Amino acid sequence: MTDWSQLTHAYGTAEDVPGLLKAAGPDSESPAWNELWSRLCHQGTVYPASYAALPALAEKARRLTATDRTMPLLLAASIIASTDRPHGAPEPQNAYAAETTELIELVEEALRHPSLADNPNRYVGLLEALLAFEGVKVWGQELHGLSSEEFEVPCPVCEAENFVVFGEYGHFSTTDGFYMNEAAGDRRELHPAAIPSLQGLAKRLHARALADGQHEVADKLLYVFGSAHCTECDALFRVDHAVVARWSN
Repeated sequence: MTDWSQLTHAYGTAEDVPGLLKAAGPDSESPAWNELWSRLCHQGTVYPASYAALPALAEKARRLTATDRTMPLLLAASIIASTDRPHGAPEPQNAYAAETTELIELVEEALRHPSLADNPNRYVGLLEALLAFEGVKVWGQELHGLSSEEFEVPCPVCEAENFVVFGEYGHFSTTDGFYMNEAAGDRRELHPAAIPSLQGLAKRLHARALADGQHEVADKLLYVFGSAHCTECDALFRVDHAVVARWSN
């Protein structure tokens, strides 16, 4: 049994965690989930109680249906993926190997559920969670940019901040943060990756999205793993490389 009184989270003793876990149900809008997220993964920071909660989150996800387990999966993924952890804490994929294996199986079930056909944003969130459980760096935390339809990255040559946009407002790069306005500044057309050129993770994610019937997600991935021009210095750069560089810094 976990002695929660001996563990801490963002606000002190973790004695309140069991009650919050019990109160948190399938409704993603439940206040208990907000409280748990705030305590266990506060602005991306995790605590001793965060890791101790992983077995309970896996059990919670297991007891919920594939359509209702999104919140425990996403919270567990954020805890595992966090790099702002207690000093000396071991890699959670090693310390909680059994729970991580189970979480992978549970998120796979959720990703295959037909209910995601009309919910690409939830699909992306769960796909990001899968990558987090697998220990995939950067994209286990950054893939949700597919849902917001933009990545803000520095030009690798002049370091100007570029918005790489793909979706409702078009497919372009710009340094104008108000690109959604008609009077926005200079835009440069994006260069999506050619499908035959995809390799490694890019190839895997694109093929997976197509196989899962997520064609909109698959199309966006081509822009994320494609190229963009800096609208300040005209340098051509790989979007995914810029995302990784920003995250690494």
